[in-house]
Amino acid sequence: MPEDNLTVLSAFSGLGGLDLGLEAADFSHVGCIEHDEWARTSLKANRGDAWPLLDPGDITLLAPQLRPSALGLKRRELGLLAGGPPCQPFSKAAQWSAAARLGLDDVRSHCLRDFLGLVDVFLPRALLIENVSGFVQGEVSALALIDDSLRDINRSEGTHYQLQKLVVDAADYGVPQRRQRALLVACREGEVFQWPEPSHADTPISAWDAIGDLQLEDEELPELVGKWAGLLPSIPEGRNYLWHTDRGGGEPIFGYRTRFWSFLLKLKKSEPSWTLSAQPGPSTGPFHWDNRPLATKELLRLQSFPADWVVEGDHRDQVHQVGNATPPLLAEVVGRALAAQLFGQHFQGRDLKLRTDRADRIPAARARRPVPNEFLHLVGNHPAHPGPGKGPMPRVSSRD
Repeated sequence: MPEDNLTVLSAFSGLGGLDLGLEAADFSHVGCIEHDEWARTSLKANRGDAWPLLDPGDITLLAPQLRPSALGLKRRELGLLAGGPPCQPFSKAAQWSAAARLGLDDVRSHCLRDFLGLVDVFLPRALLIENVSGFVQGEVSALALIDDSLRDINRSEGTHYQLQKLVVDAADYGVPQRRQRALLVACREGEVFQWPEPSHADTPISAWDAIGDLQLEDEELPELVGKWAGLLPSIPEGRNYLWHTDRGGGEPIFGYRTRFWSFLLKLKKSEPSWTLSAQPGPSTGPFHWDNRPLATKELLRLQSFPADWVVEGDHRDQVHQVGNATPPLLAEVVGRALAAQLFGQHFQGRDLKLRTDRADRIPAARARRPVPNEFLHLVGNHPAHPGPGKGPMPRVSSRD
């Protein structure tokens, strides 16, 4: 196998969002590392042996024993090591309490050290990490650990890995979803990676573009349940519970910023989706403009997966897998840039495989309904949250 081939070893593969994008950018998989059984089943159902699932799937058990020869490679022959380590220790949601703000002290982040150990073992042409913005920002970022690890590798192996980072909104690259992600790249020979320019910053792809044409069977539509289900139709498209505060346009049923941003959050046809959650709940949005939870096929489209991508498990398992995934189109854009700059791959005249095309027209928003009588007794004076760190529900607009 020639040195610096367009090969990728994927870690924390999940549903395969990063993998699908890199495949679309002409990378070939030599292995996928994933421990979640539902995700492994989904990967197998979609790509079979084309994306070899490595055993054991737990990177903490696999990394100490995995060697390039097991994948038919020599050291320095792997083109790309890519992955999105568990994001919970670095997510904005983790900033809601000091107890959750653990970052690298969180046991779920320890696998990052094992991932970086694979850099030392394989010495890939490049390293690609995708994660939440908190991965590279704030007091609990992972930057110091990554920088120190790469510095040690450079010192012992004569390589020139230099970490570069960028926080992007996936919607700026054609993904029909507002989703802030941190991208990190390090090249073995020290090249300065040129980040791809945003293509849709001023003209984003809308939620209607992505899912407006989907024809779903009744059994595919999740049912709206929970204490607040009847209130959702009274909230306009693109808004959340804040509509029903003294600073919104509805009835003052809640205090300002006393709930999570995703509480009773609805899509707007003419705008990209809000960030999809991996933690489903009866009141956790974004919800469809038809006042129901989003179907799995809709979630896939809003992430830029093909709607026929197989997601195993029940609806909760499916939401978890899709919500945790890297948007494949974002991965394809970055993958193309890596393939072109480091491997001499040419893409001129080739459309992005995972793009979402625009619809001919976007229907007008439907009129909202009045607040049902069952909620009118809640109308009154409700204090706003006093500010960060001053109450049990801090004033955070988390969209991760």
